Amino acid sequence: MTVWLWHALTERELPVVCLHARHAAAALKLQMNKTDRNDAFGLARLVRSGWYRPVAVRSMETHRLRALLITRDQLVGMSTALINKIRGLAKTFGILVGPGKGGTFERQVRATLPDDPVVAALFESLLAMLGTLREQQLAIAKQLGRVARQSGACRLMMTMPGVGPLTAVSFMATIEDPHRFRRSQDVGAYLGLTPRRYQSGEVDINGRISKCGDRLTRKLLFEAANVMLSRTSQALPLKDWAAAIGRRSGFWKARVALARKLAVILHRMWIDGRAFDPKLAAMT
Repeated sequence: MTVWLWHALTERELPVVCLHARHAAAALKLQMNKTDRNDAFGLARLVRSGWYRPVAVRSMETHRLRALLITRDQLVGMSTALINKIRGLAKTFGILVGPGKGGTFERQVRATLPDDPVVAALFESLLAMLGTLREQQLAIAKQLGRVARQSGACRLMMTMPGVGPLTAVSFMATIEDPHRFRRSQDVGAYLGLTPRRYQSGEVDINGRISKCGDRLTRKLLFEAANVMLSRTSQALPLKDWAAAIGRRSGFWKARVALARKLAVILHRMWIDGRAFDPKLAAMT
């Protein structure tokens, strides 16, 4: 309810501060006993001391876009789970469905249905559900595509190879205001694409990426990096840089590093209002 409460109270010109839940929880752990009264007192003391960073609350329009993105992502996951369920059930009856997706998958399932009317009806029901999920998924994707075409920032981002409407809209909705970041390099850490670090005395460990921030945007940036590395035929210094990391440390790390670099470059493009330039991107 944070978003709704924040906007409703702000409209009534009441001072509101939104605290990061993880930071507040860490401060409240100092108390011996956890009660609602102690939590309220601890939060009040936290605000009075000033030992916090206020969290930026996105606009309701941005949350509408995020709702579309999250819903589409959920529909994709449900479609994948349903396809796996159909394949698993088919094996029970000795049917191996070949590789394929979309209409190819449905035709293969229908072509291999057994004569058993109960089983055939079951598979038809599952395929009907799969078709409905795909129709809704396509409708939301078209809606997001219209948003991307109408947004100048998204059109700029889509000039980068590998970045499509979904990635551009998700990045725009997550960042919302590019000027709240002092440096473009901070966007990588904000999206959880930088490694964790633990340093104490002689111990200095660089771990895996933090994975904080928006999971969906991070996933779409990773997919964009994968497209640039494996599907883009255009000669790009950025692609060569990531390929060199792949040969040295593995292509999984290369895709993560390239995803972080894409986030930084997209933010810089948004700030400067310039389309993608391969030469400038290589120097970022």
